[in-house]
Amino acid sequence: MARIAWVNLPNGKHTWVALTYIYGIWKSTALELCEKTKIDPFVKIETLSEDDLDKIRSEIKESINVEWDLRRLVQGNIKRLMEIRCYRGIRHQKRLPVRGQNTKTNARTRKWKSTAIANKKK
Repeated sequence: MARIAWVNLPNGKHTWVALTYIYGIWKSTALELCEKTKIDPFVKIETLSEDDLDKIRSEIKESINVEWDLRRLVQGNIKRLMEIRCYRGIRHQKRLPVRGQNTKTNARTRKWKSTAIANKKK
């Protein structure tokens, strides 16, 4: 089992799919990463040599924010929005949808327990 950026990558997956298990790496980033390191994205992750994994690790370390660094950055941005009391920050504080979604009938998962769900059919 390969370990990159403090994440155990699953065996039996293509390289680009396994790389998407790392927080901050999506399909386009994974394919770009494979292209930069000259690794075939459709090779299974367990067949990669340790040298190939080291190439991927070094490329991620020098060019991409992933896992805890990225989570800290996102939380800092949300905290800043709440401190300056902008609209998006207030929506975050109230645990409501931030990007303009409807809240009359939808947004139950975002509201969660902050508001009661009235007349829910059982």
